[in-house]
Amino acid sequence: MDFVVFDLDGTLLNKQQRLSETTLKTLDKLRQAGIAYTVATGRTHLAAAPCIQDHNFPLWQIYKNGVEWWHPEDQVYRHQGILERHMIEATLTSFSEQEVTPFIFCIENDGQQSVYYPPTHNHYGETVYKELASHQNLLMSSIDNMPNNARIINISALGHPDMLSSIVENCQGQEHLVAYSGGGIYHSETHWIDIHHSSTCKGSAIEQLKQELNATNLIVFGDGDNDLTMFKIADEAYATDNAPNYIKAQASGTVGHHDEDGVALFLNKRFGL
Repeated sequence: MDFVVFDLDGTLLNKQQRLSETTLKTLDKLRQAGIAYTVATGRTHLAAAPCIQDHNFPLWQIYKNGVEWWHPEDQVYRHQGILERHMIEATLTSFSEQEVTPFIFCIENDGQQSVYYPPTHNHYGETVYKELASHQNLLMSSIDNMPNNARIINISALGHPDMLSSIVENCQGQEHLVAYSGGGIYHSETHWIDIHHSSTCKGSAIEQLKQELNATNLIVFGDGDNDLTMFKIADEAYATDNAPNYIKAQASGTVGHHDEDGVALFLNKRFGL
């Protein structure tokens, strides 16, 4: 049984952060052919929802680089790799030093998701705040209100790449954390950072889901550092043409550009859709 997994930004989405008509038609053909498929992204479920709203991905969807799972039919979450507050204190100091606004995603005791944040430093922080504040089912509060026993899912932010690279370097020396940063897809000087527990990644989540589906052939598509853990476990791993050369070097092959339906056109040939 084939199982196909897509990264979103720079891979399945176009420059408008949407699924193109060609991609939508290809996904429908995959479903009709009985081929299992899903998404695995660094985005949160809420941030990804408007990007993929034109297609109902039927299986568990993987968010926050494997920390968060969402099942569209059952309307339930799974979470893995929960952090404790003491594990992120040094990283929060690094955010402050670099004047980058961190948004700390947590699970409350009643299961509701919440986000704690300090005062925003600049337009990057304002951009994230406005996007998160648009979701009525997401509790937002000052970092001063974050309890000491908070169950932390991840930390996300936008910023200039130079600032974010320093934060990533800080995380590399901390046993329980892993940090990914990338971007420049939509705005050249706007990059993202995602930090979560080092026990969890796209690869481990997809490996678990593959076993649950009893799939035998894993095919993945990606363009960034956070996709490499998927590449390592896949039977076939494809980088989009817009991916950096060091990402392409670790793939089985390269498909077309993300803004030119590269993944969809490859799938039509690969499966004869």
